[in-house]
Amino acid sequence: QQSELNSFLWTIKRDPPSYFFGTIHVPYTRVWDFIPDNSKKAFQQSHIVYFELDLTDPYTISALTSCQLLPQGENLQDVLPRDIYRRLKRHLEYVKLMMPSWMTPDQRGKGLYADYLFNAIAGNWERKRPVWVMLMVNSLTEVDIKSRGVPVLDLYLVQEAERLRKQTGAVEKVEEQCHPLNGLNFSQV
Repeated sequence: QQSELNSFLWTIKRDPPSYFFGTIHVPYTRVWDFIPDNSKKAFQQSHIVYFELDLTDPYTISALTSCQLLPQGENLQDVLPRDIYRRLKRHLEYVKLMMPSWMTPDQRGKGLYADYLFNAIAGNWERKRPVWVMLMVNSLTEVDIKSRGVPVLDLYLVQEAERLRKQTGAVEKVEEQCHPLNGLNFSQV
């Protein structure tokens, strides 16, 4: 029952009320049916919506891409143990080989090609920091590939907010997310 679901919605009692809603970075279609009506209603009634990051801002996307890179002149091969690097390279070759069979007819109908999708996700992987490569590899599964093209929950909500002409903003800057992840040492990653 919708009324019995945990809403991940907190109310800040003021006039008008404010709400805080916890999201997850997965395709919205995986979770939308499980988001309770009270959360959807709070979103609909809101005039101003703030997100973690502004995923519609080209600077944000560019900065996220840049923060993932190793320092100039370094490659992943230089920082990973040789056996891990080789296993990673073999795994990515396997994913690239399998990706055409993982794609849906709907994705193909929209003009998505496996090579394009692979490069969009894993392109320049040899220049990325290990923590970002780990996150990338975790998203290179058949289930995740089949859902590519479906916006993650945060992006879906910001697109809906803009469609409904709500004022939007972000509470974090890219650097506030990048620096902690980039600060992890190799054993932590």
